Amino acid sequence: MYSKSFSLSINKKIKPFSKIIKVDSDKSISIRSFLIGAISQNISKAKNVLESEDVFSTINCLRKLGVKIEKKTNNYFIYGKGLNSLYAKKNLNLNFGNSGTLARLLIGILSTTSGINIKIHGDRSLNKRSMKKLITVMSEFGAQFYPNNKFNFPLKLISSDMPVGINYKAGVSAQLKSAVILAGLNSFGTTVVTEEKKSRNHTENMLIKNHQAFKKNGDQIKILGKNNLKPTDITIPGDPSTAAFFTALTLMNNNSKIKIKNVGLNPRRLGFYELLKKHGANIKFSNKIKKNNEIIGDIIVKSGKLKKPIQATKNFYEKTTDEFPILFCIAALTKGISVFKGIEDLANKESNRILEMQRVLKQIGIRTTANKNEMKVYGKEFIDNRNKIIKVSNLGDHRICMSTTVLSLITGVKSKIKNFETVRTSSPNFLKTIKLLGGSFEISK
Repeated sequence: MYSKSFSLSINKKIKPFSKIIKVDSDKSISIRSFLIGAISQNISKAKNVLESEDVFSTINCLRKLGVKIEKKTNNYFIYGKGLNSLYAKKNLNLNFGNSGTLARLLIGILSTTSGINIKIHGDRSLNKRSMKKLITVMSEFGAQFYPNNKFNFPLKLISSDMPVGINYKAGVSAQLKSAVILAGLNSFGTTVVTEEKKSRNHTENMLIKNHQAFKKNGDQIKILGKNNLKPTDITIPGDPSTAAFFTALTLMNNNSKIKIKNVGLNPRRLGFYELLKKHGANIKFSNKIKKNNEIIGDIIVKSGKLKKPIQATKNFYEKTTDEFPILFCIAALTKGISVFKGIEDLANKESNRILEMQRVLKQIGIRTTANKNEMKVYGKEFIDNRNKIIKVSNLGDHRICMSTTVLSLITGVKSKIKNFETVRTSSPNFLKTIKLLGGSFEISK
């Protein structure tokens, strides 16, 4: 299933461009469309699905759990059998690949599905990530994880025989919130989720028509367990997190312009764009429509320096999670001291993204300071690209790879990025789009 490992080398700057592009489909919505379809009644349909490694991991896991999934032309059909319908032989080995979204959401479903006794793990990168918060909250539903007091994969999961709804206070993690919602759907009684932070709401948007099972009032979500779900029919928009990298490339490249068509513009995903617009970036949204409870439209970007260093307060984190590495790159090329607060959770992504981006920026001569919750980037207007090279080791972090690519193309600092195949977990057409914009690179083993 997984791509062979390869390295990417970049040796020269990108030239000015003016293009209209599309980006890969939204990963978060693609994964959720399969998971929710699998536990809904009848046949669900998903169109324009992201065909990336993380989504293929989702499909493979569900098929192992007895779900029939077919692809016909550009549509995927998910043959759902309802709640509590997933089935696994004892000690089945379930591999989540690189996907933290898949791991947390599917564990949410399986924790309250009767008769589950399986082994769960991911790839090298995912196995390093702490699942302590997930394990703690799923244990409240009655699920068990072994070995005891071990909080990273591989693990054994034994589902609850008698899951009962819980009360949960949701923080910055949409994955944890979604795991609780999905676990609550097959639990007895009512699960109540109170949103203390406004994280991504794609799961809620997909469930909102199921009035008998799902109710939302302000900051409170109620899941009324054991009520069947209606099938879904969804067209997946372009991923705003993937679009962010091409937005950054355009902003920082002289005399450039881009229109990115049919991108998801969910307000809880737009922190990156709001932050840059607040600091003077020329970014506009156009042709906005609402479909499947999601806002979709075009992003138009013109190049230009920010008017001031970036000041990201902690309330930006929950709607800017995936874009911080590329924001650090923009800050590095903006004169003055940019400050990013409330970024503690970046340390538990595919890599420690605070530490790894510090290493990347140091290689182009940019000073940074960081502690657990804050990072400062001492930006420069001009980067001397002579006698410099950015080297990224075997991290298995797609966002660091993508950010370094953009940084190298803009500055002209040479780069060699190992394990670049990991970008295919979220954006299999990333390099194709870079090439379309005029960027050049070399691939090696």
